[in-house]
Amino acid sequence: MLFVRQALRAFTKSHIVHRVQKIKNTAFSEKYLLFTNLGISLTLSSLGDVLEQKYEKYSGRINKWDQKRTMNMAVSGVSVGFICHYWYRFLDKRLPGSSIVIVLKKVVLDQLICSPLYISIFFITLGILEKSTLEETLNEIKEKAWKLYAAEWMVWPVAQVVNFYWLPPKYRILYDNLISLGYDVFTSNIKYCTDKIDEND
Repeated sequence: MLFVRQALRAFTKSHIVHRVQKIKNTAFSEKYLLFTNLGISLTLSSLGDVLEQKYEKYSGRINKWDQKRTMNMAVSGVSVGFICHYWYRFLDKRLPGSSIVIVLKKVVLDQLICSPLYISIFFITLGILEKSTLEETLNEIKEKAWKLYAAEWMVWPVAQVVNFYWLPPKYRILYDNLISLGYDVFTSNIKYCTDKIDEND
């Protein structure tokens, strides 16, 4: 047991751990935080779509992985990440502190303002990337956005209480994206599978 403790102490003092901590501190520093948040959003939005496509392939809805679709989801993740980065800064500036009253105000504002905004940006970004007409994009928002927004109310109020109450501001986007991984799978499903289900009906 003593040997294990000594080994753990030695590891925590090792060059590798020191290097990882240095990278983390740099990535989440004020200078690089925007780029880190965008990179996190890109990576996990892509992963969410890859997981959804794997499920679609397994269930026979698609025959092969659509790389372009994943790339489009990645770009939409970046656009949403950009909005959330500055939205959280705005909220923290206008409503400083982490009292229960402040946290609940942030959660309500987040759900009523930011959620509809970034759901709309999600569809608009993909509409541009997929060269849809304005009318097609607006129709898709009308048909599908409410499903995402309804799901938001099931997931995010509780998740955002944790986010605003306990977490340092620099880790908000990372936390969001980790919680959002399952939601990203659902988002990809709503965006790309609803039409296929309707066609089959």
